[in-house]
Amino acid sequence: MRRILVLVLVAAAVSAGLAGCSDDDRLTVYSGRTKNLVGPLLDRFSDETDTPVAVRYGDSAELALLIEQEGDRSPADVFLSQSPGGLSLLADGDHLARLPEDVLDVVGEDVRSGDGRWVGLSGRVRTLVYNTDLVDEAELPDSVFDLTGADFEGKVGVAPTNGSFQDFVTAMRSTEGDDATLAWLRAMAENDSPVFADNTAIVSAVARGEVEMGLVNHYYNEVQRREDPDSPTENHFFEDGDVGSLVLVAGTAVVDGTAHGDDAEALVEFLLSEESQRFFSDETFEYPLAAGVPAPEGLPPFDSLGARTVDFDDLGGDLGRTQELLDQSGLQGT
Repeated sequence: MRRILVLVLVAAAVSAGLAGCSDDDRLTVYSGRTKNLVGPLLDRFSDETDTPVAVRYGDSAELALLIEQEGDRSPADVFLSQSPGGLSLLADGDHLARLPEDVLDVVGEDVRSGDGRWVGLSGRVRTLVYNTDLVDEAELPDSVFDLTGADFEGKVGVAPTNGSFQDFVTAMRSTEGDDATLAWLRAMAENDSPVFADNTAIVSAVARGEVEMGLVNHYYNEVQRREDPDSPTENHFFEDGDVGSLVLVAGTAVVDGTAHGDDAEALVEFLLSEESQRFFSDETFEYPLAAGVPAPEGLPPFDSLGARTVDFDDLGGDLGRTQELLDQSGLQGT
């Protein structure tokens, strides 16, 4: 029932947000990335190509569900997602068109769809942010699985309703199995891990000393330190290959059946251009994924992190099962 209500509300909002545009000439973008981030890029693309662009901003997962529900009737031509789960969901359901090889080849094979239906735009690395005034670096764990120990009781903030945390849990399921993942979630709940609404809330709480550390995406601490250079917070990356330092990609795709295929592919190419990639990284401290574009100043080189990648094509169809495990674990209710 909740899913139906969400879809009805999102559908109404989409209709309102796209009013006033002609179906014949506009390129319609459903964006799970915020207006302040991608709006300037979409405006620039529109100006440079003389292509009218209509945009609906919203939650990535909800927009993916909406495209799935709309099917062949969807007005969406391009989907921008903050996480790989929504992209994989639509790819699994054959709602995305295959992209040209020259577009796919701009990024590495590990950060795009295996069957060419979506491509990564920027990368976020899961990390453990910690308060340097409260935590000795020598005491930081080697693995995310160490956080269930008694030494970390009540000290590790989590955001179980956040999409990136759920993608991380889904990835853990694909690498460790459901039983091990549920055991970890239950152990984190039993260890009194403080629960927060999102990554920003975790980093803010760590900076204030309300909690010693927390599981977040790497760039939230970079934003925190840009706003407060004296913030006593640092990122800790787990050992090479540990799922706790998982790479999550934000990506884009062309919706299957679009009547504006050429313009849609042109927008994807534009978002992978060096200019756009630098804009992403400068604004968000995310890692650019297009080959040859350097990481933002101040970030460790991407290749030096030993960050873990998984088969992102596995994430879409498993989000429902991930939610079931989160419900069973009790972590969301602590």
